[in-house]
Amino acid sequence: MKAVLFEKFQEAPKVVTVADPTPEPHGVVLKVEATGVCRSDWHGWMGHDSDIDLPHIPGHELAGVVEAVGKDVKNWKVGDRVTVPFICGCGSCSECHAGHQQVCLHQEQPGFTHWGSFAEYVPIHQADLNVVALPETMDFATAASLGCRFATSFRAVIDQGKVSAGQWVAVHGCGGVGLSAVMIASAAGANVIGVDLDPAKLALAKDLGAVAAIDGTGDVVEAIKEITKGGAHVSLDALGHPATMTNSILCLRPRGKHIQVGLMLGDHAAPAVPMPKIVGQEIELLGSHGMQAHRYGAMLDMVESGKLNPARLVGDKIGIDAAPEALMNMDKFQSVGATVITSF
Repeated sequence: MKAVLFEKFQEAPKVVTVADPTPEPHGVVLKVEATGVCRSDWHGWMGHDSDIDLPHIPGHELAGVVEAVGKDVKNWKVGDRVTVPFICGCGSCSECHAGHQQVCLHQEQPGFTHWGSFAEYVPIHQADLNVVALPETMDFATAASLGCRFATSFRAVIDQGKVSAGQWVAVHGCGGVGLSAVMIASAAGANVIGVDLDPAKLALAKDLGAVAAIDGTGDVVEAIKEITKGGAHVSLDALGHPATMTNSILCLRPRGKHIQVGLMLGDHAAPAVPMPKIVGQEIELLGSHGMQAHRYGAMLDMVESGKLNPARLVGDKIGIDAAPEALMNMDKFQSVGATVITSF
C-alpha cells in the first residue's frame, strides 16, 4: 500500500510503498477514504510522543470502509462505512469496564501506538468496542474530522464542561478543535466568545455561532470579563500553549471551569498555572481527552438533525503526495478548517 512514512523524528516524511496490514483476530482493516492532518500528528513527528516507534506512519483522524475482518469480530462486515475514535480502548481494564475508553489504561491510538491512517489501509484493534458506524448521508471527509477534533470538542463542551443554555463560554484558539467547540457550545445554547490571532478564523467563529470574537494580541482576559460582565462560566484552551491556558483560567468568573483540550508537550509540558486564582475562586481544572465510541450516537444524532454541521469545518482537501509538507508545516501555518487527505 501507499503510505506516508518517516524514519527519524523531524526529518521529512516520504511517500513509500509498504506491506498491506492484516487484521488481528479482534480487529479490522479499513480502507482509508479520508484522514485529517492534525496538530497531534505534528507533535508525533517532532518526537513529543513516547509511544511512537520508528519507522512510523502517522494519522489518527480517519474514516473509511471495512476491508477485512478478524475471525472474532461480530459487529462489522466488509463494506461497512465507519470511523474510529482516535483513542481505542482495550476492553479489559477497569476504565473500559466503566465505559471510560478515552482514558483506557492500555489504550491504543492509530498513528501513535501503531501505524496510522496516512495510508491506503489501517488496522484497528478491538473493533467491536472501538469502531463507529457512519450515517449514509455523511461524506468521508466530514467523518474524518469527527475522530479527533470534533468528538474531542463534543466531550470537552458537553461531558466535561457540562455547558448549558445562557452560560458564557470562551474558546481560546479557533483551529479545528476550537471552531468545533464554538459550534457545539452555541448549539447547546451558550453565549460563545472566540479568541484567535487570525481574523479569518475569528470571522468563521462568528459565522459558526460565536457572539463575540477577540483578537488574541490584546488584553484577552479583560476583554472577556467586560463582555461577560464578570467572566466566563466555562473556558477552553483549544490550542495548547501556556499563554492560552493562562488566559483561559484568568478569564473565568468565580467557580468557573477551565477545560484543557489542546495538548501541551515538549517545552510546554509543565506550564506554570495561576494558583492563587484557582484556590481563591474555586476554579475547576479539567482535562479532556478524546471521546468514547459509545458516546458518538449523541453527537451523530445532533449532526443528522441539523443542529451540528461539521462539514463546515472541513478546509483544504489534498492528496497523499501533499501530506508530508502539510504535516511539517502544521506548527507554522494552519488553514481555516481541517486539512483532509482524500485521495491516495
